Amino acid sequence: MTDDENVDWEKWEKIIKANKIVIDRPKNTPHPRYSNRVYPLDYGYITNTKGSDGEEVDVFVGTAKNGLVGAILTVDAIKNDKEIKLLWNTSREEAEIAVKFVNFGGQSGKLIWHGKD
Repeated sequence: MTDDENVDWEKWEKIIKANKIVIDRPKNTPHPRYSNRVYPLDYGYITNTKGSDGEEVDVFVGTAKNGLVGAILTVDAIKNDKEIKLLWNTSREEAEIAVKFVNFGGQSGKLIWHGKD
């Protein structure tokens, strides 16, 4: 797991710009396992990356045009894993909404805000 002091913002910004963001769960679509949970923002992954869970690094994509503005550090007690979910083009309000979304069941998330308020 990474913490706020160890997020290399410049590196991740370059990785995102060099690769493609794939939105596999568009805003307002239900979660595949929890149909009562609806994604509040576009959600997907960054191609050619590998997160701590062995899958591509997750990303929430908002409506702002401000690049990489933060991350949500998650701990999932059910899966027994820790991940980083990046925040791309999100306003501060959208970031807070994403944090509320990931704080569900056995998962908790902590917002690391890097953008300007």
